[in-house]
Amino acid sequence: MYNALILIIEDEPEIADILRGYLDREGFRTVCAADGNTGIAHHLRLKPDLVLLDVKLPGPDGFDVLAAIRRQGETPVIMVTALGEDLDKLQALRIGADDYVVKPFNPLEVVARTKAVLRRTNAALADKVLRVGSLVVDATAHQAYVTSATGNLALDLTRTEFRLLEHMAHFPRRAFERSELVDACLPEGDALERTVDSHMSNLRRKLASAGAGELLSGVRGVGYRLGTVNG
Repeated sequence: MYNALILIIEDEPEIADILRGYLDREGFRTVCAADGNTGIAHHLRLKPDLVLLDVKLPGPDGFDVLAAIRRQGETPVIMVTALGEDLDKLQALRIGADDYVVKPFNPLEVVARTKAVLRRTNAALADKVLRVGSLVVDATAHQAYVTSATGNLALDLTRTEFRLLEHMAHFPRRAFERSELVDACLPEGDALERTVDSHMSNLRRKLASAGAGELLSGVRGVGYRLGTVNG
């Protein structure tokens, strides 16, 4: 966490330097942008782990920058601004800010909040890597693979197959009814229970080719289960 890259988007050089100094001292890597357009470009190019974002910026303001960041992904953002009105806070949180610090601030508080948001983010990402036996489903990377002594074998899945596998991987060994899988995973145009059987047949074939065919099985009179009953 402490080697994380922090993007500071702040047009006041003194404040940017203070934040950078305190974060550098804690082992973070930092990069600064003094206006909204540069901040958006840095975010797209550098893919920082967290953004400290002022509201009043030259060019696009902080709310516009936050919206642009949210269109590009889920990078955590802490707003650092002199705007302390509740409506401003609510707007920032509505757009997708993870936290909000009002100027004047204690730099140590900003560092503490940075660490806290990164911890929450890392914990959330860890929850998105699901393991069922030799199967690994990485929701963040949208990838599933089977592990073995010789390495990992990626599964070539359609979007719907991945959704089904990810949904079931959250609840290993649970028996899922077809109707539940339709509601949770299938697009409206494909929302027929009999189509689940077709997707599951393809999944079982692909898992078997990767050496994990036993993980997905049918449950008579119910639907399907991911994971063996005994483990």
